[in-house]
Amino acid sequence: MIDADDLLKRFLSYVQIDTRSDSHSPTTPSTEKQWTLIRQLEAELRGLGIKDVVVTPFGYVLATVPATSKKQNVPRVCFLAHVDTADSCSGLAKPIVHRKYSGQKIVLPDDPSQTMSPDDTPLLRGKIGEDIITASGKTLLGADDKSGVAIVMAAVRHLTLHPEIPHGDVRVCFNPDEEIGRGTEKIELNELAADVAYTLDAENLGEVDYESFSADKAVVTIQGVAAHPGWAKGVMVNALRLAADYIQFLAPAGAPELSAGREGFAHPTEVRGGPEQVKIAMILRDFELDGLEKKRQVVRDAAAKIRAKEPRAKVDVVITAQYRNMRYWLEKDFRPVEYALEAVRRAGLAPTSEAIRGGTDGSRLTERGLPTPNLFTGFHYVHSEREWVSLQDMCKGAESVVHLARLWEERA
Repeated sequence: MIDADDLLKRFLSYVQIDTRSDSHSPTTPSTEKQWTLIRQLEAELRGLGIKDVVVTPFGYVLATVPATSKKQNVPRVCFLAHVDTADSCSGLAKPIVHRKYSGQKIVLPDDPSQTMSPDDTPLLRGKIGEDIITASGKTLLGADDKSGVAIVMAAVRHLTLHPEIPHGDVRVCFNPDEEIGRGTEKIELNELAADVAYTLDAENLGEVDYESFSADKAVVTIQGVAAHPGWAKGVMVNALRLAADYIQFLAPAGAPELSAGREGFAHPTEVRGGPEQVKIAMILRDFELDGLEKKRQVVRDAAAKIRAKEPRAKVDVVITAQYRNMRYWLEKDFRPVEYALEAVRRAGLAPTSEAIRGGTDGSRLTERGLPTPNLFTGFHYVHSEREWVSLQDMCKGAESVVHLARLWEERA
């Protein structure tokens, strides 16, 4: 159904563009290099004959595959994928295609210590005979989320080549900065112009997600007292030492390295500063709002302990909301999820759902009023040098997108 060779060609092109985002940048996109892929996608969409292609000043690529249905009032469906990759390591991939994987140990050539086999990577057992794509050992592959980008492009190409497939207007959005939590900050719902949407940003074959973490961001500023270290006795208040104590006081909120399932956490992501002042950035996560509030309280209580320990220090806590569990809205009208599950079945797969230990752009969009479940792409071991994806899984993802477009028309 889906042209696998075309999908692979696009994917390999995308991952060779470094599109890492930068949380410290004030611009959108946060990095200039994201524009390289943004402009390439704009050109590819126009190359498919799509005339309604727009790139916003903030780097959102928007397009419409025109309706082929004769029905009136068919809901407009939007499919989204993000162009940026995480900054955990280099995003300038040298992709390797392991054709018809036979179950052997895969050694990544640029760092032979990086290996994968069915023994240590059990998911590979189910991929015997498929085409596995990895990076070379020292970079991300970038399948998160360039596999999603390639899937959407493959589905768009298929729909444009097959106007006999009935569907309503199909909207497309490729966005920057998802990895730093800003993927939907500079896009308005009227720009997306859709009734329902789906992100392509989940992992396992057949996965349809409709529940995510609820998330807050916290920044704690500890102001010490500066003094010359040679004459500091009784004068200096070292903010670095207090920051170390503060992080220890967070223990009751849990840590990601010690939690799983439906457990949340408070996770320090960055410590910046010196003896005079330190800023601690952290993320707070829980599936339920009362659990999130408990983690906020741990953050505040830890600050109170620092103030009690060293009254001369000033401790400031700022907590801001990031996104909320999309289940709260999707459970009120479950059709977007039901149709996605049916689309996966029509692609010949057994659908699964799980609570995402993270968030997607769909979390924010759903909260803002556009229901947006999350669909599978097939990527695995993301944010690491051992990231990989199956070409056949990506093809099934594109097939599921096509079935979804048909389903919304069929049941209009």
